[in-house]
This record gives sequence, structure tokens and C-alpha cells, in this order.
Amino acid sequence: MPRVLLIEDDPSIREGVALGLRRRGHEVAAAETGEAGLALMTGFSPELVLLDLMLPGMNGVQVCRRIRETSQLPIIMLTARGDDFDIVVGLEAGADDYIVKPARTEVIEARIKAVLRRLGAPAGSRPDIEFHGELAIDRAGLTVAKNGERVPLAPSEIKLLLHLSASPEQVFSRQQLLECVWDHSYHADARLVDACVRRLRTKVEDVDGSPRYIQTVRGFGYRFGPL
Repeated sequence: MPRVLLIEDDPSIREGVALGLRRRGHEVAAAETGEAGLALMTGFSPELVLLDLMLPGMNGVQVCRRIRETSQLPIIMLTARGDDFDIVVGLEAGADDYIVKPARTEVIEARIKAVLRRLGAPAGSRPDIEFHGELAIDRAGLTVAKNGERVPLAPSEIKLLLHLSASPEQVFSRQQLLECVWDHSYHADARLVDACVRRLRTKVEDVDGSPRYIQTVRGFGYRFGPL
């Protein structure tokens, strides 16, 4: 089971979540501040971070940005607030998903599995490495390069790109993408999709041009290409 770093300042939530995950076989390291959580990163080497959005001192958004400076480690935000602005800022900072507290351990475990699940290559004769304009997409290695230079992508970003590029020109609604990329089978928050698209565009698109790869089909959703 994956090692989980839990950064949560509420002791009851921190202890409850950590206990629930340990009972399911996870190795868990817990910290009550962002600074303490970052200090645990090197020695503990987590495979996923559960990150409270509202932390004393360095808040969750700042911690998320700090992690993203050097790592594409999966990050799930924990938030007790329904504040739209805070959630959007957290997603824009690089979080892969979020969970509103309080949440049962079963829900947290399901989200962890969904974020960590590797997408298998689509069936058929599709090559492992595809070339789309300046992009080289390695489906087997789950890596992307632009003009020969590796592009660091978070798990949700690579999953979204793999899904869209597997069917060029096909339009996917936000709900379809939530179901296929995030494994959310209910009417979840479409902001997950929009924030991920914006982050992905900053990494794979040309700065001064209109989107070439991840295109918006107004009123419907998103598509890949055509190029």
C-alpha cells in the first residue's frame, strides 16, 4: 500500500484519518503544520500527500506550490470549507483532487486509489510513443516531451492528456472527463477539470498562441487537436 503523508492541523481529524489508513495497510506520516510536513518529505518519501487547505503558518496552497517546485507527487487537498475561491486556488496550485471534510476513510481510500491508478494503454496497435506536433507522448512510460524536453506533469495532468489524445477531435464533456480521468461517477465539481486544463495548457501550449492541443468547444467541453 502507498505511503501517505498527512498534513492536517486538527488533531482529531489527523489522528482519525491516520488510524483509518493504517488499518488499511498504509504507512502514514502525519504533521500538524506545512513546515513540519515539508520537513518529512525527504526522509519519509511519501507516494501521496493528503494536505489540509487551511493550515496555520504556511497554508495548504503554499505547501502545494512548494511541493510542485520539485515534485509531481500526487496531492489531494482536504478542506472543511465550501469556499469556492480557496478550492480553485488550491487546484490551480497543482492539487490533483480534493475532499471536503469530514470524510469517511472509505472515501479517502477510494480517492487515493483513483489518483494513483495508472492508465493502461488503449487497446489496439497504438504505438507507445505518439507524436502530435511538438509533443511526444509516451503512453507506456507516462511521460511527455515538448521539442525533445521533458514536461513535468502531475498525475491528473498526464491522465487528462492521455485520455484526450487517445481520441483526437472527439469532444468530451466535463462530466465525461470527471468519470474517466478522476473516477468520479457522480456529478462532481467541474472545477477539477477546468483547473487541470489551465495547468496543462501552461505546460504544453505555446505561451503567445491560442490553445493548439487542448481546445475548448464552447458549450460542450474539450477536445485534443486537430493539429
